[in-house]
This record gives sequence, C-alpha cells and structure tokens, in this order.
Amino acid sequence: MNVKDFLIDEEATMLVAMALLDKIAKKVLFVEKNGKFVAAITDGDIRRWILKKGNLEAKVKEIANYNPKFIPEKDKLAAKDIMRDLSIEALPVVNEDKDIVSIVFWNDDEITKPKNLDAPVVIMAGGLGTRLYPYTKILPKPLIPIGEIPIAEHIINRFHDYGSNQFHLIVNHKKNMIKAYFNEIDKTYEMNYADEDQPLGTGGGLSLLKGKIKSTFILTNCDILIEEDYEKIYDYHKKENNLVTMVCSLKHIRIPYGVIEINETGEIEEMKEKPEFSFFTNTGMYIVEPKVIDELEDNTSIGFPEIIEKYKGAGEKIGVYPISEHAWLDMGQIDEMEKMRKRLERDE
Repeated sequence: MNVKDFLIDEEATMLVAMALLDKIAKKVLFVEKNGKFVAAITDGDIRRWILKKGNLEAKVKEIANYNPKFIPEKDKLAAKDIMRDLSIEALPVVNEDKDIVSIVFWNDDEITKPKNLDAPVVIMAGGLGTRLYPYTKILPKPLIPIGEIPIAEHIINRFHDYGSNQFHLIVNHKKNMIKAYFNEIDKTYEMNYADEDQPLGTGGGLSLLKGKIKSTFILTNCDILIEEDYEKIYDYHKKENNLVTMVCSLKHIRIPYGVIEINETGEIEEMKEKPEFSFFTNTGMYIVEPKVIDELEDNTSIGFPEIIEKYKGAGEKIGVYPISEHAWLDMGQIDEMEKMRKRLERDE
C-alpha cells in the first residue's frame, strides 16, 4: 500500500469511507479537499456518527476532524513519541506544502498495548446446524474446520488473545464430540460446559449458567467471527451503562433488477432501477450483564432477540455497537462458510 490508498475526498459518502477502511484495514483515512490534505476520519468517528445521527449517506466532510494531527518531515523521528503522548495509532508526515509524503503507524514496530479483556465468554454451541448439512451430518457445527482448526477454536483464540480466559460452551447436539475435542487439545484457558437436555434456543440456554457467571460477559454464536477490538466494544458497553449491547454489522445490498412500486389502484407509483439499500443487522455477538441470566426462567426455550425485546419494552437500556460489513465473518450457510475459509487463509 502507499499514501494514495489512505486518501479520500471530503465529498465522498460515509459508505465509501467504510468500504475503504475495510480495504486498508488501518482504521484511519486522510481527507482531501481539492487535492489537499485537510482532515482525518477514523472508524471511531464513523461509529459515533452512526450512533448519534444514523445517517448512512452522510458525506465525509460532515464527520471528519478538520484539526488533524500531523508532523513535518524534519521531525519524523519523533513520531512515535508524539503518537504515544496523543494516544493515536497513525500520524501523517507532511512536506512544506502540507502534502502527505508518508504515514507512521504505531503497530509498524509491533508496539502494542497489553490486552486486558477479563470477561467470561459464552458460546451457544448446541444447535443442529441444519443449514450446513451435509457437513453437520458428521460433525457438530462448532467443530467444522475453517482451515486447520474448528470454527469454535477460532472464536476462542480471538477472545483469548484479548485476555479472556474463561469460556462456557452451551452444548447439545453431538456434545460429547465437542467435549472430547477440547479436552484433548493443549490450552491455557478454562473451558466449561453446560448441557442442554432439550433445545432452549439462543437465549434459554443461558439459564443453565445461573450461579456460574456473576460479571459482565460476552455472548456469541458458534458460527461467527468478529474482527474488531473486543476491548473497545466491552468498554463502550460499560461506559454507556447498557444492560445489553448488540454488535451490528453494516449491510449494503444492490438489487440487480428494476423495482416497481404499485399504488392502491394497481398503477405504477414509482420505478427504481437497481436500487441500493444500506442497513445494520444483528451479528449474533452481545455484551451482557449477569442480571439477564439471573432473571431467566429455567428450562424455557427463548431466543436472545426475544429477551432483548422484553427488556427493551420494560425500559432497560439496550445499545448497539456498529461495525463494518467486512468485520463480520459468518459461516451459518455453506457459501458463507467458504468465504470465511478463503478470508482466513488469506489473512494468515
């Protein structure tokens, strides 16, 4: 990559900016006006805008920071010290004309802050995985391999990298195979199991953990990977004092047909040629307060979205943490599983 890959015009839309951030995977872009560097925009800026305004068609100039940090070429050697003092991850280096000639990234020298996500992780691993048949005729969904290791182990490894050491798998279908696998591998984390005697849904199974989880925890399906900073998501949840924070991913869909809208008399009201839609969807990952477990009915099947609706109706604070489409990997269906496999193989 070069500097041009990080530049975006201030008239571009937020959707274009999100797509470019996904492509470069560095969480910051530098904004130009008439070809000149004038601002910066980060994934955090976009996330805050979404939470405040909800407008996905906004232009970069409505969101960007027009007082960006930068450093002259002559001071480049001091870049890391400046970045440490300002707690920023990227710093553009500019020439006398204020054109960006290079960008210094904090992680280029692999200087990373310690990860301290000391939160239990609950993985819903009891489903039949019918959408992944015939794979699940032989293996339970959590053990379907993505590359050299099963999807559940990918999930656990990601959270463990962030500091989580306590994992709870709610198991049912082919549960002995799941237990046998994790009992045999070398691991430096604690693994616990909760056996469903009958299917309890994506929420009801949590009732099996009463008395076992007494702190804020992370709940995730067993067929997704979220490529985000888990510590930031957790900290956001705590800062907002949410009961539940749902991680939601942007989806951008283009309909490959002309769409016709008809009025009540059967006449054409409007024609849209290949319209595009953008919206956020539930990824299947949540940050949750232990109160949710304590108040569940025993042996009652319920989906976690239904639990959220119940608390929302009761006036509890339910939050959303938006992520980009590229940050959500879902293997719930065979074609999506293949995309996940190719993506992970490319990233390794």
